[in-house]
Amino acid sequence: MPSMSVVIPVKDGERYLEELLDALAREGVDEVLVIDSGSRDRSLQIVRAAGVEPLEIDPAEFGHGRTRNLGAQRTSGELICFLTQDATPVPGWATAYREAFALDEHVGAAYGPHLPRPDTSPMIARELTEFFAGFAAGVQRQGDATFLSNVNACYARACWEEIRFREIAYSEDQAFGADMLQDGWIKVYQPSAAVLHAHDYGALEFMRRYFDEYRGLHESTGHVEPFGMLATARQVRAAVAGDRRWASEQGLSGTEQASLTARSAVHHGGRRVFSALGSRAEHLPAPVRGRLSLEGRDDRTATGATGESAAAPGLSPDLAPDAAPGVSPVPPSTHIAPKRDHDDYQDVARFWREGAAPLLDPVPGMAERERLRLALVIPSFRRGSGGHNTLLQIFSRLERRGHLCSVWLYDFTGQHLAEWPAVIRADIREFFAPIEGPVYKGFADWQGADVAIATGWQTVHPTLMLDQCRARAYIVNDHEPEFYAASTEREMAEDTYRHDLHCIAASPWLRDLLIERYAASADAFQLGVDHSLYQPRPVTRRKDTVIYYARHVTPRRAVPVGLMALSELHRRRPDLRIVLFGDEGKLESPFPYEHLGVLTPPQLATLYSEATVGLCLSLTNFSLMPKEMLACGLPCVELADVSAESIFGSDGPLELATLDPRAIADALERLLDDPEHWEQRSREGIEFVASHTWEHATDEVEAGLRHALREREQSE
Repeated sequence: MPSMSVVIPVKDGERYLEELLDALAREGVDEVLVIDSGSRDRSLQIVRAAGVEPLEIDPAEFGHGRTRNLGAQRTSGELICFLTQDATPVPGWATAYREAFALDEHVGAAYGPHLPRPDTSPMIARELTEFFAGFAAGVQRQGDATFLSNVNACYARACWEEIRFREIAYSEDQAFGADMLQDGWIKVYQPSAAVLHAHDYGALEFMRRYFDEYRGLHESTGHVEPFGMLATARQVRAAVAGDRRWASEQGLSGTEQASLTARSAVHHGGRRVFSALGSRAEHLPAPVRGRLSLEGRDDRTATGATGESAAAPGLSPDLAPDAAPGVSPVPPSTHIAPKRDHDDYQDVARFWREGAAPLLDPVPGMAERERLRLALVIPSFRRGSGGHNTLLQIFSRLERRGHLCSVWLYDFTGQHLAEWPAVIRADIREFFAPIEGPVYKGFADWQGADVAIATGWQTVHPTLMLDQCRARAYIVNDHEPEFYAASTEREMAEDTYRHDLHCIAASPWLRDLLIERYAASADAFQLGVDHSLYQPRPVTRRKDTVIYYARHVTPRRAVPVGLMALSELHRRRPDLRIVLFGDEGKLESPFPYEHLGVLTPPQLATLYSEATVGLCLSLTNFSLMPKEMLACGLPCVELADVSAESIFGSDGPLELATLDPRAIADALERLLDDPEHWEQRSREGIEFVASHTWEHATDEVEAGLRHALREREQSE
């Protein structure tokens, strides 16, 4: 049974909080975290009386997405449930959620209905009941409704770790729903996981809340609520009639129904108007936005007392509306004030302004010292990042050799904004390698190093500006400019190879490219294989199975060509079993296949030991995956004339094919048809990669770091 944590953001929630915590005690959840953002009522006393120690944060730090990400980080359950302070679970709520996640291993989130409380107004009670009645119980996939509500929702920790809530003012749950389905996860509507919940504001408060909700929905999904006078009148009439029917069914008297009619008309009319305004909030002056918002949000960006520009400032007099005949007038301009205090790539801009920090003077013999101070600068990461795994497999081994190692996260995406360094360090140890040294977020505590090591291209310009270094180096996992079309990012990625950083490239092909194209100083290292894991497993090898690393979110994996090759192969051999893995998203194809999604390393080793032939295509530097396939005795087809030949040779253990679907299908078919050829490739593959270990990769990287120091000594 999966463990379950519950996170409840609270501010002045005393009305229902005791009832809510009692319900969670009844449900037997494993962990409860209350995050309080400045309550001035009895909320904190109620929480502590229930045996829960609240996490208190400054009200200014609260954000719907940020605070829920914080709650997930501070809890440990395999399932993370979110409730609001006024949502009380009904009996069986926790069991119902656990049943939802048992439906499919790819369930990333589940949600349940909101039931009206006894004192809820008929308008809200009817809306809640009819709204949730519109969802079919069970699994929802990409193409289905993206609705999620953190009033009452539960998430698989693995899904949250991959997606995380966006840092937006409202509708972080709706945005998560869209993001998770897009990434191949599925969600479940579980009617039995219900909560008692209903906001019952006054008429004006309701209107202002609808303004905020639809404003947030627009900011997270782009939704614009349609509005027209006649359509609105029809919709309000229909809603009022529905409320009257509901009231009659509930046994309200004629007098009560008459009173309800007026309330209902105001409620539904206000909702239509304020939801339409909220989804168009960016077009309203800031003071108006502030007055319409229940939270008082104006996101003020305009200048002047009114927040509006005066009489079209910036309009050129000779292009004013009364300009000469034949001259098209320029429309009035809108003044846009600064919305943030930095550029998109602020550290690149600063480097271009200021240049690199000076290096410390070299010390004779420093390249030969037994122990070096090494600082690894890494970009943002997620579980399963192959580049980070390579870096940290090597860095953890450098650490075990006695070097003083530290890791510095350059979070240029803001992905780790709400995470403490200790959380980041724990994730690195769990996701990649058990490092022992410290992990820092940003460079506020920078202490200098013998070698500061840049990694992804985004880390290079910040690393060049770090002072107190004897030398700098650049571990290059791939030719990253090729990740982009013509763009600013491509130009900046190319710029990183032109600043006299000694490069340590993850293949001879990549080393030679850096030397020939950029005149860089460069060494190479070979990617390692964990032979304790990747070896032939005790499973039966099938004779009819082609497996394909179809990571379609990574364009350099040439997935469209791979699918065309498999389509051609299926046409020739319709009984062939085809298995796609490496991405949670399910691809549309003209042939049937089995989908495995993202697998753990032990699962991959079993798959490689069971399959007949592997397919992995790399348009830039080759993936580690072909080596791991070969280590398990699985012959593999890769692209010729790219990086793989620099490692395996033109007639080595890999079966090579040009970037042509028929040529790739031919290569796969040769291995399927010729048992002797298959045996030769399998045997040669195991023999070839036997020496490709992480220890050997660490030897090569360590030599490259010492080379960087030696170049500094020789430059003086």
